Amino acid sequence: MFGAPDARFTTPVPSADKPFMSTFNSMSTLAQPLGDMPPEAVVFGQTSVMRALRERLDKIAGANVPVLIEGESGTGKDIIARLIHAASPWKNGPWVKVNCPAIPGTLLESELFGYEKGAFTGAFGMKPGRVEMAHRGTLFLDEISELDMSLQSKLLQLLQDGQFCRIGAQEDKKVEVRVVCATNRKLEDEIGAGTFRADLFYRINVVNLRMPSLRERAADLPELIAYFLNFYNTKFNSRAKPLSNDLVNLLTKYHWPGNIRELENLMKRYVILGNEDAISGDLRPQPTDFFSADIDVDGPISLKKITKQAVQELERKVILKVLQHHHWNRKQAARALNISYRALLYKIRDAGLPSNRAARRPQPENTETAPVTVE
Repeated sequence: MFGAPDARFTTPVPSADKPFMSTFNSMSTLAQPLGDMPPEAVVFGQTSVMRALRERLDKIAGANVPVLIEGESGTGKDIIARLIHAASPWKNGPWVKVNCPAIPGTLLESELFGYEKGAFTGAFGMKPGRVEMAHRGTLFLDEISELDMSLQSKLLQLLQDGQFCRIGAQEDKKVEVRVVCATNRKLEDEIGAGTFRADLFYRINVVNLRMPSLRERAADLPELIAYFLNFYNTKFNSRAKPLSNDLVNLLTKYHWPGNIRELENLMKRYVILGNEDAISGDLRPQPTDFFSADIDVDGPISLKKITKQAVQELERKVILKVLQHHHWNRKQAARALNISYRALLYKIRDAGLPSNRAARRPQPENTETAPVTVE
């Protein structure tokens, strides 16, 4: 995001701890690039919600406590995590990022904590993990909600006493590491669904930063547009012109479900293809007429009753679409809807929907709606 190039991060670990230094060379390939970051004026913009975020970030950067960054997908949580590291006393230490959903659960434990030779079939040598790699630096766990429960307990141990154990090892190792986590889900709901440990949540949520959606900071759009236009013109050796006022107005009114990541991709496409028609078609408002209310205007009208019925009908159709998309897996649907599993069961019952896939009946054609994007 923000067009940061992928350069290798090679800052050495400032340590007199011989065991860690002896394995640093073998671990260096795990290091994530800190990358060139956009100017802070672009990252934080002019809106009050982002100014408040910056003030909070400045206060916590120097404190060696876990930080939890929450926000929708594409809002720039990764950039904020990198800024926390860059402004911390450990900025000369390693920056190690772990994208939890990108690594299969069976491999994630060995990636995080490493393993000893012979720990399992195929373990022909010792391998340090990314926790060890982050010694005296920052460990960034992106989408922390994706961690399996068994890994959550090992992470809890790391946060409690700074110790971990490689797979197949007999003794714990001690590290000094700053842990920053990010999620696009409400972890309180994950706790209610039984997929996230409450004690781990309280450990990682010492300080909380909430990333606003692009809809909440629409006033920053012109500066973001100018930044991406200049960045990709330079990167692709292009000369795409500034956007017209009509297109800027259209961008300002757009609802941005993909947030800054979506804006970046649109500007990249515009620079490559060189005309506004290449992106303007994606900015048209989506139909929102999910229901048609038959109102008898000749008699008394209860606005409260009509509104309640309309909201219930819309909620029913959204839940149905999400359940169908997840093949009627109610736990996955609850995660997608950012509600607890129990709340979803109540809503399914109140909406008159079948409780499971086997019991569902074919829906009449008038229940079909325009596609709904739920993150």
